[in-house]
Amino acid sequence: MGAPLQLGPGVADAVRAHGRETYPHECCGALLGCDGVATRTVPLPNTTEEGPRRRFLVRPTDYMQAERAATEAGVALVGFYHSHPDHPARPSQYDLDHAWPSFSYVIVSVVAGEAQDLRSWTLREDRSAFDEQALALAETVADS
Repeated sequence: MGAPLQLGPGVADAVRAHGRETYPHECCGALLGCDGVATRTVPLPNTTEEGPRRRFLVRPTDYMQAERAATEAGVALVGFYHSHPDHPARPSQYDLDHAWPSFSYVIVSVVAGEAQDLRSWTLREDRSAFDEQALALAETVADS
């Protein structure tokens, strides 16, 4: 495993909540932060036309929105997250085909509407496969 990804307070809760809200469809969003720590999520619309139950699509305009949000917050775009409804939190071939090196990819498994396993992955430089990335979860925080 490479360098771990730390999810700051509330980030894991936000990813899980987004997965529950969009079930039985896939959710997707961006992770903002710096130095291997994701401190904020930016939910993005799932605009796929291939069936949102098994696919997600981040349009270029949504990617630019995430980059803009990161710039405005003084941080960087460190990765993306999405859900796998009724499937394990492991990348699919579709995920492999659409990923970019240097980002973290957090996947949450949502089974029967309940968020379960949360795992992170990084794409190998040669784009041949994902490697699991250690995840460190900060304490959860209640909404204020």
